[in-house]
Amino acid sequence: MKATLLAALLLFLSFTSALAAPSTPDSLSIKIGQMLMIGFRGMEAKDDSAIAADIRERGIGGVVLFDYDVPSKSPIRNIESPEQLRRLTSELQKLSTTPLFIAVDQEGGRVCRLKPSRGFPPTVSAAYLGTLNNSDSTWQAAGSTAALLKSLGINVNLAPVVDLNVNPSNPVIGKLDRSFSADPVVVAQQARMVIDAFHQQGIIAALKHFPGHGSSTTDTHKDFTDVTATWSKKELDPYWALIREGYSDPVMTAHVFNARLDSLYPATLSKATIDGLLRKQLGFRGVVLSDDMQMKAIADRYGLEEAIRLAIDAGVDVLIFGNNVSYDPEIASKATSIIRHLVEKGAISPERINESYRRIMTLKTRTIISRP
Repeated sequence: MKATLLAALLLFLSFTSALAAPSTPDSLSIKIGQMLMIGFRGMEAKDDSAIAADIRERGIGGVVLFDYDVPSKSPIRNIESPEQLRRLTSELQKLSTTPLFIAVDQEGGRVCRLKPSRGFPPTVSAAYLGTLNNSDSTWQAAGSTAALLKSLGINVNLAPVVDLNVNPSNPVIGKLDRSFSADPVVVAQQARMVIDAFHQQGIIAALKHFPGHGSSTTDTHKDFTDVTATWSKKELDPYWALIREGYSDPVMTAHVFNARLDSLYPATLSKATIDGLLRKQLGFRGVVLSDDMQMKAIADRYGLEEAIRLAIDAGVDVLIFGNNVSYDPEIASKATSIIRHLVEKGAISPERINESYRRIMTLKTRTIISRP
């Protein structure tokens, strides 16, 4: 027990020292690396693998795991069985000097990376839980998921979805049963129970998709998605309620375009939406995650450098490149070089990078380092 406490204390001190340390020749690289969450191919993390190089050489701050490789249409990706997944997450953490965010989309129901066919327990959807609207049922479902993730070495669940089910025909939310309800009060209540259950097991939550994807008629994975005519302010209500109560885990942005909030850019790239609405109006002080930057709503309309510059300027702290809409084994290297170039030419200020780094390290210190 004493050895465990000593190790945790030393790790905590190294984190806090890094936060307070003056600039060093490598400090910018360290901070940039923490702003990246990368998807990769592989059931293991070998020393000579691309993901090992991204962790060791580029210092990426997180990875995201999938059970299916979309570009190759193959079931061989990162997840084969509970035993294999435990080995993988352990190998990944051993590669990193700073504990990694290891993330997965385990919402339950149809959006479920840990499937019964691979030896994992069955799950229920948010729509099912919202229809029941029973605290015991939600607590049990979320608690079981959190305990499973903890046992597997996964520390971030990209859930719960707090989009309102205002359009049941929505191809990416309503039709997939990902929303608890069309009622923002029910959504906030359900999300609150899920978050609390996650926290009991030391799992980091992520509210998504800000500022609301439930009213869309198209899928941002595939194309430009405009919610200007369908979005309403009540889609912000779950965020208002949870942030007011002190929610400080991440919020994930949507790639939806909403001219009522920003006439030029979709939410992930919109300073008015993230810095103005989420941070200044709603008072959110935590980490902002982008949705996958390789999704077509972004990748088909913006060059990589422009998208990265706009997202960081807007207030995104962690850029997710899931590598599962398209696959680019060099994406971490490219993103790292682009961010450094943007800082060096003055397009992004060092202080803006420092802001993200502080938020990321505060979250890691509070949750990963302090986990029982």
